[in-house]
Amino acid sequence: MTAHPDSFVSIEHVSMHFGAVEAVHDVTLKVTAGTIFGLVGSDGAGKSTLLRMIATMIKPAAGRITVDGHDVAAEKNRVKDLIGYMPQRFGLYADLTVDENLRFFMDIFGIPRPERKRRREKYLGFSNLLPFADRPAGALSGGMKQKLGLACVLIHEPRLLILDEPTNGVDPVSRQEFWEILGEMRREGMTILVSTAYLDEGEKCGGLALMHKARIIDVATPAAIRTAFPSLEAAMISRLQEADAEIGKDAFFAHPHPEPPAEGGESDGYPF
Repeated sequence: MTAHPDSFVSIEHVSMHFGAVEAVHDVTLKVTAGTIFGLVGSDGAGKSTLLRMIATMIKPAAGRITVDGHDVAAEKNRVKDLIGYMPQRFGLYADLTVDENLRFFMDIFGIPRPERKRRREKYLGFSNLLPFADRPAGALSGGMKQKLGLACVLIHEPRLLILDEPTNGVDPVSRQEFWEILGEMRREGMTILVSTAYLDEGEKCGGLALMHKARIIDVATPAAIRTAFPSLEAAMISRLQEADAEIGKDAFFAHPHPEPPAEGGESDGYPF
């Protein structure tokens, strides 16, 4: 089964909880093929949990996620072949050189030997890492480590790239270079799903989902979200405040306060 071309990633009423903590609440979202789609929101909103579910790392407690029509729970191995996933702490080997790290990931993904030279030159070239091929990964700057991590994830040429705050703490020049790589990947037809803490990066996305307190509270283009506001940041702050009021109202009506007891009656614990 193949997904409709307008919904390469389909998320339908997905929820996830850890004990009593609800990390993702009834999320429905579609990501168009061949686009960069951003996930932004407050800390602890559930962005990483949602990305991990799409990446087959954890199974949704409720709902369904498909990638190119393949269910992430029922067809986990098939989905893994389609995706590249870069978590917040990507596992490079500090004692190995740039080249050795890349070769390690080519071994993991079973890249055929005739393909290895082309892919090495392409992805280290994109990342401006070819001059540093013999440098240990542990001796790279933070931005260079992130670009090497991206090269390692891209080496098997996935159709969906999932990135969890990949530029967090990286200097502005390296962030710009990182996004130039993403732009090139999108032009080659890759679908990219990225969470970010930087709103200037949100502006580079074709679509944005704003996540807050386990919920998706808005989905639109950056331009549509910031309509009538001086900046995307101002629009998001306003929307988060509205969402807090809506969530509070929902909680109130879901758990209404009891009526106070009649005068002289038993209180049943009511504080008045």
